Amino acid sequence: MDRAFLRRCFANRRISVSVAILAAVALAAVIGPWLSPYSHDQLGPLRFAGPGAVHWGGTDLLGRDVMTRALMGARISLLVGLFGAVVSLIIGVSYGAISGYVGGKTDAMMMRLVDILYSIPRLVFVIVLISVLDLQVRAALVRLGHPEWAPQAKFILLFAGLGAVQWLAMARIVRGQVLSLKERQFVLAARALGQGHAAIIVRHILPNLVGIVIVYLTLTIPVVILEESLLSFLGLGVQPPMASWGTLIAQGAQTINPVKSYWWLLVVPAAAMALTLMALNFLGDGLRDVLDPRARR
Repeated sequence: MDRAFLRRCFANRRISVSVAILAAVALAAVIGPWLSPYSHDQLGPLRFAGPGAVHWGGTDLLGRDVMTRALMGARISLLVGLFGAVVSLIIGVSYGAISGYVGGKTDAMMMRLVDILYSIPRLVFVIVLISVLDLQVRAALVRLGHPEWAPQAKFILLFAGLGAVQWLAMARIVRGQVLSLKERQFVLAARALGQGHAAIIVRHILPNLVGIVIVYLTLTIPVVILEESLLSFLGLGVQPPMASWGTLIAQGAQTINPVKSYWWLLVVPAAAMALTLMALNFLGDGLRDVLDPRARR
């Protein structure tokens, strides 16, 4: 990554602002709960206390500090987003590169498998996976000597399910690019020099995919975070006393009624999630502009 590219990135206002916001959110998620005088599951005497000097984000039904729980929720949501993005990167790039480079019947068969998996609704697949395997994973964790992890079996299946469905679009994008790149002169020259197929893919084709992969990766993370939040909202994700932005928003939505509205229970986690998702999308748009030579001209 040369200095000229870094200068173009930080000259782009959307990239610089988005990086600053994401760095602040990540730093707050990592060190915020440690600096807070409250624990995310600590019960308190003040129930439904509004935001103030003692509790910056107010408290919930059990007197727990909402700001601390939102920071802990940031850890879970960002971790799920990064995990889904990494799985998408590893499986999608490998699968798409092999399919596009080999071509022919192998490419057709591999892409038909992707089409079949695409026909399955992603969230329905994850919901079924969690519902069917929850008890089996709990029992397996107990047999492995980790009974303390058993209550979080749904969370583990959530990781696996979201990671298993996010690589499909990446594979299609990479496959289309490889179909074009493998006919370029530098690839033909590498073949003429006797380089193996694996070396050609790793040394010549994949480096030319870095730009589009990075852009799509920044757009994959917010999709995974939203899907995790929806599943946690439905009670299929993180289990109490742990919390993610989705579970906090679900708890806040339950307190909204015509008589009394405890708005901070909904606004604090929703604002944190919205700010993070907006920054990730702006980062992807900015990187696309920087890496697109037509946009630079």
